[in-house]
Amino acid sequence: MERAFAANGWSNSWRNGIFDYHHFHSIAHEVLGIAAGEVRVAFGGPDGQVLMVRAGDVVVIPAGVAHCNKGQTEDLLVVGAYPGGADYDIKRGDPAEHAAAAQAIAAVARPKTDPLEGPDGALVRLWS
Repeated sequence: MERAFAANGWSNSWRNGIFDYHHFHSIAHEVLGIAAGEVRVAFGGPDGQVLMVRAGDVVVIPAGVAHCNKGQTEDLLVVGAYPGGADYDIKRGDPAEHAAAAQAIAAVARPKTDPLEGPDGALVRLWS
Protein backbone atom coordinates (compact mmCIF):
# COMPACT_ATOMS: atom_id res chain seq x y z
CA MET A 1 0.00 0.00 0.00
CA GLU A 2 2.80 2.43 0.83
CA ARG A 3 4.43 1.83 -2.56
CA ALA A 4 1.14 2.18 -4.44
CA PHE A 5 0.19 5.35 -2.59
CA ALA A 6 3.65 6.91 -3.12
CA ALA A 7 3.71 5.94 -6.79
CA ASN A 8 0.45 7.84 -7.22
CA GLY A 9 1.47 11.00 -5.38
CA TRP A 10 0.20 10.22 -1.87
CA SER A 11 3.04 10.28 0.64
CA ASN A 12 4.07 11.48 4.13
CA SER A 13 2.90 7.99 5.05
CA TRP A 14 2.64 6.30 8.40
CA ARG A 15 1.82 2.85 9.81
CA ASN A 16 -0.32 2.48 12.90
CA GLY A 17 -4.03 2.31 13.69
CA ILE A 18 -6.89 4.79 13.88
CA PHE A 19 -7.37 7.01 16.94
CA ASP A 20 -10.19 5.95 19.25
CA TYR A 21 -11.53 9.49 19.48
CA HIS A 22 -13.36 11.57 16.89
CA HIS A 23 -10.93 13.74 14.98
CA PHE A 24 -10.51 15.30 11.55
CA HIS A 25 -7.86 16.98 9.47
CA SER A 26 -8.53 20.55 8.35
CA ILE A 27 -5.53 20.98 6.04
CA ALA A 28 -5.39 17.66 4.14
CA HIS A 29 -7.36 14.77 2.76
CA GLU A 30 -6.22 11.36 4.01
CA VAL A 31 -6.07 7.85 2.57
CA LEU A 32 -6.26 4.87 4.90
CA GLY A 33 -5.23 1.46 3.61
CA ILE A 34 -6.13 -1.47 5.82
CA ALA A 35 -3.03 -3.67 5.55
CA ALA A 36 -4.11 -6.25 8.14
CA GLY A 37 -7.05 -6.93 10.42
CA GLU A 38 -10.32 -5.08 10.53
CA VAL A 39 -11.78 -2.06 12.29
CA ARG A 40 -15.15 -0.43 12.77
CA VAL A 41 -14.81 3.26 11.90
CA ALA A 42 -17.30 6.01 12.62
CA PHE A 43 -17.23 8.55 9.80
CA GLY A 44 -18.85 11.97 10.20
CA GLY A 45 -18.62 12.48 13.96
CA PRO A 46 -20.58 11.02 16.88
CA ASP A 47 -23.79 10.87 14.84
CA GLY A 48 -22.05 9.58 11.72
CA GLN A 49 -22.13 6.18 10.07
CA VAL A 50 -20.07 3.26 11.38
CA LEU A 51 -18.54 1.05 8.70
CA MET A 52 -16.41 -2.08 8.94
CA VAL A 53 -13.20 -1.91 6.91
CA ARG A 54 -11.01 -4.97 6.42
CA ALA A 55 -7.59 -5.93 5.09
CA GLY A 56 -7.38 -4.81 1.47
CA ASP A 57 -9.84 -1.93 1.83
CA VAL A 58 -8.77 1.61 1.00
CA VAL A 59 -10.70 4.65 2.24
CA VAL A 60 -10.16 8.27 1.21
CA ILE A 61 -11.34 10.73 3.85
CA PRO A 62 -11.93 14.31 2.68
CA ALA A 63 -10.56 17.12 4.82
CA GLY A 64 -13.04 17.97 7.55
CA VAL A 65 -14.66 14.54 7.84
CA ALA A 66 -14.33 13.20 11.38
CA HIS A 67 -13.36 9.58 11.92
CA CYS A 68 -12.95 7.38 15.00
CA ASN A 69 -11.96 3.79 15.77
CA LYS A 70 -14.97 2.02 17.32
CA GLY A 71 -13.32 -1.38 17.76
CA GLN A 72 -10.62 -3.38 16.02
CA THR A 73 -8.97 -6.77 15.79
CA GLU A 74 -5.63 -7.22 17.53
CA ASP A 75 -3.77 -7.50 14.22
CA LEU A 76 -4.97 -4.17 12.78
CA LEU A 77 -2.39 -2.36 10.67
CA VAL A 78 -3.34 0.83 8.84
CA VAL A 79 -1.21 2.67 6.31
CA GLY A 80 -2.07 6.34 5.93
CA ALA A 81 -0.87 9.00 3.49
CA TYR A 82 -1.76 12.44 2.13
CA PRO A 83 -1.97 13.82 -1.42
CA GLY A 84 1.27 15.45 -2.47
CA GLY A 85 2.80 14.50 0.87
CA ALA A 86 0.77 17.21 2.55
CA ASP A 87 1.23 17.95 6.19
CA TYR A 88 -1.78 17.29 8.39
CA ASP A 89 -3.26 18.49 11.64
CA ILE A 90 -5.52 16.84 14.18
CA LYS A 91 -8.70 18.64 15.16
CA ARG A 92 -11.26 17.39 17.66
CA GLY A 93 -14.12 19.80 17.00
CA ASP A 94 -13.27 22.51 19.51
CA PRO A 95 -15.94 25.21 18.98
CA ALA A 96 -13.27 27.90 19.40
CA GLU A 97 -11.48 26.52 16.31
CA HIS A 98 -14.58 26.20 14.12
CA ALA A 99 -14.16 29.31 11.96
CA ALA A 100 -10.45 28.73 11.32
CA ALA A 101 -10.99 25.01 10.62
CA ALA A 102 -13.85 25.72 8.20
CA GLN A 103 -11.69 28.23 6.34
CA ALA A 104 -8.78 25.78 6.18
CA ILE A 105 -11.00 22.94 4.93
CA ALA A 106 -12.41 25.13 2.16
CA ALA A 107 -8.87 25.90 1.00
CA VAL A 108 -7.80 22.25 0.60
CA ALA A 109 -7.53 21.44 -3.11
CA ARG A 110 -9.06 18.30 -4.57
CA PRO A 111 -6.51 15.51 -4.98
CA LYS A 112 -4.85 15.43 -8.40
CA THR A 113 -4.46 11.67 -8.29
CA ASP A 114 -6.25 8.59 -7.02
CA PRO A 115 -4.02 6.90 -4.40
CA LEU A 116 -4.24 3.56 -6.25
CA GLU A 117 -4.96 4.47 -9.88
CA GLY A 118 -3.15 7.77 -10.40
CA PRO A 119 -4.42 10.79 -12.35
CA ASP A 120 -7.00 8.81 -14.34
CA GLY A 121 -8.40 6.95 -11.34
CA ALA A 122 -11.91 6.79 -10.01
CA LEU A 123 -11.31 9.31 -7.21
CA VAL A 124 -10.30 12.02 -9.65
CA ARG A 125 -13.27 11.31 -11.93
CA LEU A 126 -15.80 11.12 -9.09
CA TRP A 127 -14.51 14.18 -7.26
CA SER A 128 -14.65 16.40 -10.36
